[in-house]
Amino acid sequence: MNTVLLEKAISLAWQARAEGNRPFGSLITDPEGKIIAQGVNTVLTSGDVTGHSETNALRAALQTVERPGPALMAGHTLYSSAEPCMMCTGALYLAGVSRVVYALNSAELEALAGPLPRVRTLPFSLDLALQAGDGNTVADYVPLPAASDVHRGYWKEP
Repeated sequence: MNTVLLEKAISLAWQARAEGNRPFGSLITDPEGKIIAQGVNTVLTSGDVTGHSETNALRAALQTVERPGPALMAGHTLYSSAEPCMMCTGALYLAGVSRVVYALNSAELEALAGPLPRVRTLPFSLDLALQAGDGNTVADYVPLPAASDVHRGYWKEP
């Protein structure tokens, strides 16, 4: 199931790229594994630096949650084409998402982006950030070659 849902997230990354945005895509499943929300990166077309695929998917998913409380998304899983940044990790953690699965890690993304500061990352991994938390959100890295493919040629273009 991880691979199929990650491939869908990568498909969303291609969609974001085709729409003039950065190539990132995400989706969220409920505790039964049903897709309840999806998001593409909209940073460039919206001018909103918080318009990452993960936060866009999370905003949509939160509209489906009926119960209030600090762990709104307990039991839910986010599937992302790439490792979420610290901003997105914080949002996912605060919403109580139980699991984050991603197909491209930050080091691989930085290697694809090249030496220019086109991808701003912090020197902290998703795993390290989540380990500092309460243990209720875990991450799984499931590398897929297609996750790199969506970035090839994108970051090197002027």
